[in-house]
Amino acid sequence: MTLPQITAGLIRTSTTALRRIPQQFPAVAKSRAFSSTAPQNRHAIVTGGARGIGKAIALRLARDGYDVTVNDVSEQNLGFTLSEIEALGRRAYGHVADVSQQDAVANLIKASVRELGPLDTMVANAGIAQVKPLLDLTTDDFSRMMNVNVGGVHYCYQAAAKQMIEQGTPGKLIGAASIVAFKPFVLLGHYSASKWAVRGLTQVYAMELAEHKITVNAYAPGIVDTGMWELIDEGLAKKAGRKKGEMISKYSSELIALGRTSVPEDVANLVGFMASKDADYITGQTYVVDGGIIFT
Repeated sequence: MTLPQITAGLIRTSTTALRRIPQQFPAVAKSRAFSSTAPQNRHAIVTGGARGIGKAIALRLARDGYDVTVNDVSEQNLGFTLSEIEALGRRAYGHVADVSQQDAVANLIKASVRELGPLDTMVANAGIAQVKPLLDLTTDDFSRMMNVNVGGVHYCYQAAAKQMIEQGTPGKLIGAASIVAFKPFVLLGHYSASKWAVRGLTQVYAMELAEHKITVNAYAPGIVDTGMWELIDEGLAKKAGRKKGEMISKYSSELIALGRTSVPEDVANLVGFMASKDADYITGQTYVVDGGIIFT
């Protein structure tokens, strides 16, 4: 046999062996692939989900294969969000409840599980904001901010975790923080404090629930084109003697590295990752999504 014939035979043998590897070792090939980001027949709850960031999150999770319970404090716009989820081929359930009330949150969890089955992911998104100097804050101003933004996240984490533990299944708790949890803004003192508290709660819940295979993380949006930021802009503009819209424009040009305010879908894309299997080994973290205002 000549050298060219031997070489040709070796090449044919090597090529055949390479073709057989995926069939011979399917487990090895599969283990090296990225896990799917599209869970099937899973159930997520999104609070404050009738509009804005919450609605974008609910729709993103539906696209990723979740059936979604949408909560809000009133029925306004709730039906539209439910219809959009169902149009994506997923089941949807709407539940009106005030997340600052512990019993109301507990009832939300129970009702949603009855409607859509075991709970896999809780997104504690509901929150409020107020523009006001610290020296002018009333007791009611401060209490309301903490009750909704901190109490609401705590009650959602707590009730959802109890449900997951009762189910005996792993799960994900995801809470709404903000960039002001890293860098406070003037005239947003009590709002900033409430979001710092969410970071702290998230970290401790992550430590306490790790043994149950429940991960706990938060997302920290920057300046988002929503109704909440329109109110913040209006308040800041009034204090600065500017027209409505000028403060957000100023922040966009001077503070945001990418040069634009974000849209709700920017935040929803991050939460979609956090709710996926690709984030199974992440817990106790607060992810910033602000286009480059602060750098952690």
